[in-house]
Amino acid sequence: MSDTQPVPEGFGPPSQPPPGAGYGTPQPAPGYGYPQQQGAGYAQQPGLGYPAAPPVGYPSAPGYGMGMSVQPSNGLGTAGLVLGIIGVVCSLTVFLWFFGIILGILAIIFGAIGRGKANRGEATNKGAATGGLVCGIVATVVLPVLGVILFAGIMGTASTF
Repeated sequence: MSDTQPVPEGFGPPSQPPPGAGYGTPQPAPGYGYPQQQGAGYAQQPGLGYPAAPPVGYPSAPGYGMGMSVQPSNGLGTAGLVLGIIGVVCSLTVFLWFFGIILGILAIIFGAIGRGKANRGEATNKGAATGGLVCGIVATVVLPVLGVILFAGIMGTASTF
């Protein structure tokens, strides 16, 4: 076994330039793949044409510094939406209807406050606040009313037999 192995083109030590290739003759552009290195090994050697490492810690872009401006947010609108969705699910469940009504009332309150903040420009997600308000109304009013109508219908049908 010999120590020298054929190296595929583009890898290993660079080939010697053809005779007559000097400063006046254009050199071919390097191809894709790994850069050609002098010697064996993977360690980068200084002075081989590699770009310098970027500085550690880039400066921040203008306008994004700490304490420059507070981004408007609407946590109350989001909380109203979440409570409204959970309230609707609980109102649909026979055993959790009481929790659905309580969560629906809270969703109505948080959704209304969130919509007010969005209308004044203090908040950004008016849609979430509106969704929380609607889900809260559905969980508090519509589903219990439908439950009462369904119960009355069942009782009316049972009394006719």
